[in-house]
Amino acid sequence: MRHGKKINHLGRQTAHRKAMLANMACSLIEHKRINTTVAKAKALKQFIEPLITKSKAENNKTAEKGTHNRRIVFRNLRDKHAVSELFDTVAEKVADRPGGYTRIIKLGNRMGDNADMAMIELVDFNELYNAGETKKKKSTRRSRSKKTETAPAPEATKETKTDDSEE
Repeated sequence: MRHGKKINHLGRQTAHRKAMLANMACSLIEHKRINTTVAKAKALKQFIEPLITKSKAENNKTAEKGTHNRRIVFRNLRDKHAVSELFDTVAEKVADRPGGYTRIIKLGNRMGDNADMAMIELVDFNELYNAGETKKKKSTRRSRSKKTETAPAPEATKETKTDDSEE
């Protein structure tokens, strides 16, 4: 039975796994997409999405909360350049996205050991998929009270006799 075994250990000890995920997350933030195995990509997705949410919340909150979120993210990533990139560029791009910041695309099998490979990327940084999409306005769900007009607007009066000079 596998009760309570939610995390994929990826065949590594805890410290090695955390260091590997931190390095992969820094590479993903820096390059916006990386190639890895499907299992590592799924583990990385679970690791990085809460960090992106914390970076996004920093822009909306006060400076004190932003500093706290920065420290939490730095504790996980351990790279100040990746943290600054995450809080500056990535947080701006994903500000209006409610979640789902990464996308996993399966690539097939690796030549040497036949492992399932995948590309994980940040969704808002892919120009190919987002080229056709236009920025749409946020719509409100409130209904507006429309004023109904009983009579149509008066049109400009037509000249009754324009040909008076010809008669």
